Amino acid sequence: MKERLLDRFREQIATLERELKTELPKEIQRARELGDLRENAEYQAAKERQSYVQARLAMLQRRMHEISLMNLDRIPHGKAGFGSTVTLRESTGSELVYQLVMPEDADAEKGMISTSSPIGRAILNKEEGDELQVSTPAGSRTFEILKLVTIHDDAT
Repeated sequence: MKERLLDRFREQIATLERELKTELPKEIQRARELGDLRENAEYQAAKERQSYVQARLAMLQRRMHEISLMNLDRIPHGKAGFGSTVTLRESTGSELVYQLVMPEDADAEKGMISTSSPIGRAILNKEEGDELQVSTPAGSRTFEILKLVTIHDDAT
């Protein structure tokens, strides 16, 4: 899981670096040739994009460094943590399955929730059979953990 995330970051970084070093300089040069830079929308747009790409690159590189330092052995065995898949039963009786992921990978539609989301935070360090109360923008929700598969269980 960690390697997949790092590979995805590497791809994004390569794409952004190519844009920053190849495409944007050409756009900026073309826009410069149009004349007065103070009233040149193409030049301003290219410079804004350049700033955005530089900031995004810095963020991705910082995040990649943080993830590469993650020690997966420190994720608890038998308790929910990064990479865990949990089956929850809501007090309404409906069952939900979520995988705890990094914020960059969160996609509630696909059952992937961030460890920093309200439900994700409530699930962390819980075990099968535990009940959790979660305050959400829609109000308080109660869940029971029916099944827990940790990143360690998944690897075996």
